[in-house]
Amino acid sequence: MSEIRHFLEFKDLNREEFEYLFERTRWIKDRYKNYKQYWPLADRTLVMIFEKQSTRTRLSFEAGMQQLGGFAIYLNTRDSQLGRGEPVEDAAQVISRMCDIVMIRTFKQEILERFAANSRVPVINGLTNEYHPCQILADVFTWIERCGPVQGKTVAWIGDSNNVCSTWLQAAELLDFKVNVSTPPGYEVTAQECGIAGTHFEQFADPMEAARGADLISTDVWTSMGFEAENEARKRAFCDWQVDADMMRVAAPDALFLHCLPAHRGEEVTAEVIDGPQSAVWDEAENRMHTQKALLEYLLLGRVEAPQ
Repeated sequence: MSEIRHFLEFKDLNREEFEYLFERTRWIKDRYKNYKQYWPLADRTLVMIFEKQSTRTRLSFEAGMQQLGGFAIYLNTRDSQLGRGEPVEDAAQVISRMCDIVMIRTFKQEILERFAANSRVPVINGLTNEYHPCQILADVFTWIERCGPVQGKTVAWIGDSNNVCSTWLQAAELLDFKVNVSTPPGYEVTAQECGIAGTHFEQFADPMEAARGADLISTDVWTSMGFEAENEARKRAFCDWQVDADMMRVAAPDALFLHCLPAHRGEEVTAEVIDGPQSAVWDEAENRMHTQKALLEYLLLGRVEAPQ
């Protein structure tokens, strides 16, 4: 591919491209599990820029890039000129001349978009306040790996209408499944803020009704990074939006539970659920690495034929 492709929102790729990525992920993960070397990105360099703290995003990108034969360089805005006021546009011009691909984990989507507009290489959204496309890439693959096709299925999103929720809604329209969203009053999601038509989701005042018959139940912490000042108010507002065994019982009998982590047991989810047999959170966490490897390969090399 000669055109520079970025992955700033889930909808930046189309359904056919996601189907390709899921197949590539399956193949790449199988190689990894069988200790078979695969280095398509030898001598390629990924720069990872972090404004927000991270465990899974840094580890999955850094380990994944190295497993593909490339190199990963970690930059924290506190330790670079970005933290001293260098314009994002200038940083993008310089950084993109010294690497092959960039991943950014920051607060505002606008920062990511400004960087991408001035970058000579692909840019990946590692998380912003608005979207978390790499997480949903891994979540959908985990669902497919465990349960098969997602088309026509139902996800119940319980809790905060945050970046993960917004990205689930983008994925639903692209991949043709439904999302039942239940949030406390005042925390509702709108189609406009997610950049979607709104044809594949429904809002529920009662979280149990949102979960009823769902094929997958997903949630996240009640207080995302950047909203710590609201923590006590959110605990009061969200106390009835906990995913527990009763909620899992009203879902489909074989429903999965997903959580992007880190989790607060006793708040948004009980230990019985997250550590129980329907939970796929550990596969989900590992699959961040495998889906991102497929994404890195695609953005840098385009479609490739799997070696035999």
